Amino acid sequence: MKNTKNIKIFIGLFYLILLSIFLYLLFSKFSIEEITTYKFIQNNRDYLISIKEKNTYFLIFIFMALSIIWIFLLGFGSPIAITAGFMFGSWLGSLITITSLSIGASILYIFANYFFKDLIYEKFRNKFKNLETKFKNNEFTFMLIFRFIGGIPFQIANFLPILFNVKLKNYFFGTFLGIIPQTYIICSLGNGIEKIIENNDTLPSVKNLIFSPEIYIPIIGFIFFIIITLIFKKFFYKN
Repeated sequence: MKNTKNIKIFIGLFYLILLSIFLYLLFSKFSIEEITTYKFIQNNRDYLISIKEKNTYFLIFIFMALSIIWIFLLGFGSPIAITAGFMFGSWLGSLITITSLSIGASILYIFANYFFKDLIYEKFRNKFKNLETKFKNNEFTFMLIFRFIGGIPFQIANFLPILFNVKLKNYFFGTFLGIIPQTYIICSLGNGIEKIIENNDTLPSVKNLIFSPEIYIPIIGFIFFIIITLIFKKFFYKN
């Protein structure tokens, strides 16, 4: 238990150090006023696009490496998907995000299964005991459904399969395939934001943003996806 506590402290400190370094580098070059302006976002959008055109593979590698570290440090998946859609477009951004999230989650799964298995059993076993039979019947299928319907924060969802001793290959491919729909929708939203910035020299009104196809189509898709997952969720999580 003492080793577990030390590891948690180490991860927390490592996360804070990385965040502090990022904030220091950011605010040493720019002020808060600059960062919050539309012109700043537009100029940096152009800068990122120019980097992508010159060093596409290198940028993808760096983005994936940082994303994997982010997920390992219990970060959310949505910011990665929006950023990837913004930088790489809907399709390539989705592929990069899905791959990064799957690798990061799998590394975290291995790590947590080795160091935190007893703690996870203690915290979540009774609450999710009804899922044990489902996973035993068809591990891969239910891992895929588990990822597809969501309903649980991504960080916690990365741990829960430890309760059911899910094989690593089923965990990885179930994650990879299960998060495709929501990832593509969120990446499309990020890509839509990039297109709006590209086509507008000034910040559009809220009305124009909402009624832009680049924005409202992903939002409608997201709402539709939530409705479907809520239906699946009733059957999947029932006792």
